Amino acid sequence: MINDKTGTREEWLAARLELLQAEKEFTRRGDELARQRQALPWVRVDKDYRFETEAGNASLADLFKGRSQLLVYHFMFGPDYKAGCPSCSSIADGFNGSVVHLENHDVAFTAVSRAPLAKLQAFKQRMDWTFPWASAPDGEFNFDFNVAFTEEQLRHGPVDYNYQPMDVRPAVKAGADGFVGQMAAMTETGVATYLREMPGMSAFVLEDGVVYHTYSAYARGLDGLWGMYQWLDRAPSGRNENGVWWRHHDKYDQR
Repeated sequence: MINDKTGTREEWLAARLELLQAEKEFTRRGDELARQRQALPWVRVDKDYRFETEAGNASLADLFKGRSQLLVYHFMFGPDYKAGCPSCSSIADGFNGSVVHLENHDVAFTAVSRAPLAKLQAFKQRMDWTFPWASAPDGEFNFDFNVAFTEEQLRHGPVDYNYQPMDVRPAVKAGADGFVGQMAAMTETGVATYLREMPGMSAFVLEDGVVYHTYSAYARGLDGLWGMYQWLDRAPSGRNENGVWWRHHDKYDQR
């Protein structure tokens, strides 16, 4: 890293105080956005979604485990993946330790993927994670929440993702040499198979035995949940990215 600007402690402090005002405004804006999220209307969930969990077959209501709120991370791990998406895995490294705190604040948490439960459990053990992880093997839950797509959908044009059309055909055409190709390689799948899954998170509430959907976010709407980037944004060189540099945490060269 080349330092192209130096100054005195007094100059630094003056610049830091100016930045502090912008950071405070950003924080206040974040508080307002949180209030707007919580003010969204609730949408009743009438479908009987079924999941495979460590405790057995479960409904969406069962995933609350006696709590009134549920947060779901839509983890990219399709049936044909050999490993979880490296980006989702990095995010999971960050939220793994938060689950116990959420659970003690009336908020249940689970990741959900389309891969079979045994495959999820094996990868979870490899990564040394402890958060709940459910399989939605029929895929209906994932398709309905716009984080899973059929091969035919992807082949014939844009799909609905992040509340707008998304066309993955250019990424498929770029193949293994593209950004997405590098990500797909870490799951030991091809690009077309990898892109049948997408990341996201959804929030639900349980009231009088009825489950309601309250919020979902996708793509860069997940940035605030990706703890690695929150730290990098405060490092001298920031994100400083040139292509895919992150890996599953057990695949880095030891230093």
